[in-house]
Amino acid sequence: MARAGSFVEADNAEAIITRIEHKSRKIESLLKQYKPVEALKTALEGTYAMTGDERCKSAHWIAVHRALMAIKDVDGMLSSLDPEYYDILMKYLYRGLATGDRPTCDQCLRIHEKLTEKAGLGCILRFLTDTVNTV
Repeated sequence: MARAGSFVEADNAEAIITRIEHKSRKIESLLKQYKPVEALKTALEGTYAMTGDERCKSAHWIAVHRALMAIKDVDGMLSSLDPEYYDILMKYLYRGLATGDRPTCDQCLRIHEKLTEKAGLGCILRFLTDTVNTV
């Protein structure tokens, strides 16, 4: 049984989706300004992993995916990304790999390789052992 308050209530899902839509517009604006790293940082900020609502998870994945696919310089992205985002990014990389979409998988594997070099294997282990904060 989940702890009380550990998941966002269904009636809050609409409010979360509204925030994700606002975030998606900001991400699109950053991408149009050729700022993919800033777009990815924006996408990873305030993730909604604690919600059990699949609509929220899906909407947030779409925003993160859009930013991930725009990254061209993986080393540059990782050097400007704060370490606090590494574990969150790793979760989304595995979500991307689970899609089976070839371009998405290729991009996720490129980032995964560099992220593992920079953050170490602990990043992967934390993803594998985290059963609460799924994306």
